[in-house]
Amino acid sequence: MSVSPRVDLTGRKVIYTDYSDITAENVVDVLHLALNEHSANQACIEYLYNYNNGNQPILERQKDVRPEINNRIVVNRANEISSFKVGYLLGEPLQYVSRDSEDDAITDKITQLNEYMYDEDKASKDKELADWFTICGTAYRMVLPCSDNDPDHTPFHIYTLDPRYTFVVYHNGLGNKPVMGVKCVQKSDTTTTYCVYTDREYFEIENDAVIKHEAHILGAVPIIEYPANNARLGAFEVVIPLLDAYNLAVSDRMNGLEQFVQSLIKFVNVDISPEQFKELKDLGGIKFKSTSENPADVDYLTPELNQSNTQQILDDLYQTILTICGMPNRNGGSSTSDTGSAVIMRDGWEVAEAKAKDTELMFKRSEKAFLKIALNIAKTLSGLDLRAAQLDVRFTRRNYENISNKSTVLTAMLASGKIHPKLAFQHCGMFADAELAYKMSAEYTEEQEKKAAELAQKQAMAKGGNDDGSNGNEE
Repeated sequence: MSVSPRVDLTGRKVIYTDYSDITAENVVDVLHLALNEHSANQACIEYLYNYNNGNQPILERQKDVRPEINNRIVVNRANEISSFKVGYLLGEPLQYVSRDSEDDAITDKITQLNEYMYDEDKASKDKELADWFTICGTAYRMVLPCSDNDPDHTPFHIYTLDPRYTFVVYHNGLGNKPVMGVKCVQKSDTTTTYCVYTDREYFEIENDAVIKHEAHILGAVPIIEYPANNARLGAFEVVIPLLDAYNLAVSDRMNGLEQFVQSLIKFVNVDISPEQFKELKDLGGIKFKSTSENPADVDYLTPELNQSNTQQILDDLYQTILTICGMPNRNGGSSTSDTGSAVIMRDGWEVAEAKAKDTELMFKRSEKAFLKIALNIAKTLSGLDLRAAQLDVRFTRRNYENISNKSTVLTAMLASGKIHPKLAFQHCGMFADAELAYKMSAEYTEEQEKKAAELAQKQAMAKGGNDDGSNGNEE
């Protein structure tokens, strides 16, 4: 049987403190209490990280009966789940768009911000972040000012931190404001330095002593937590017992096949010594006497595992795993009357989209906290005056799926004459940035109407000239 995990896989615990303000006098005490909670989270994160990479309990299985036949096969469905979740959520880079499409100045500032993010390669760092919170239930990002003052460079740096060695402490009061972010640095001499950030100060702590203490002007804790959900559960964490059962069934299936090939030999009323049995295996035959009173028989024990029943069990386990995790299934069903929407609903893509939207809301909340710090740094170092409230974060996946139906909806809404065109662009689901698409389309339409009016005026003038000339010729 498989080995049960030695950790409590029910989500990561949030770390709280009664102190609303972290100072040099209480920072060591708060850190001590927080490390007790973090050590439990760290064990779970380490387990889930290794599980995703293929180090699963089936590899430790011990078999008492015929221990020489003990297949330990890992079918890494956990990695399949986490890879799909990350790819589906962030298959395309995030976009920052303006919440007020009428203000061109804000649009220009957002363009500058997007250039900063591109320079920092934020898209790949978002993917790293999603890898961590999909596998482990939570992830952490740090943003710090750039050390050089080159105006052509991005004014801030973005870092994705390992959640095994990072945590945030929240105030145990209304709003649960983050009061302290901690990054653990393990040095080559086995000592650990705790880098502690508050909203105003930075501490370095070693051996229960503050060895460095300085102020900063960020105005917020620069380590931001990105939880996958409120319980901080990983994508496959809730189905680990099913994943273990799946590995066990596949391994035992191979054991059954191997035991069938290497069947034991049954001896009835035949006295055979170990030396004779070895000779039997070498020669492939045996001679013995049989009587009517004591009939002798030598035969193979050949019990065979029912492969059809085993496959049915595996299919049921796999479908249950996909259903619980909100994954599209692999049933391969088809119908001549299937439409794009029917396939999406039937094969579970709608559930996958609902799960992704749930993760989006959590991601956006943390992203706004990150943007407030990044924009504050950008305003100080580069003069970019932009507020997080003026931005919206857009996920750009699936904009071109079922494009025919979306374009039909857009055309019908624009042609109705009773729906504002901006609403048509917003609700057709065709554009990642509906405001920008509407603005560009309105400008294009206005330009085309102006060209058409100019052409019509030229044609009218030319026609009037021709009419005057023909009248003169007739006279």
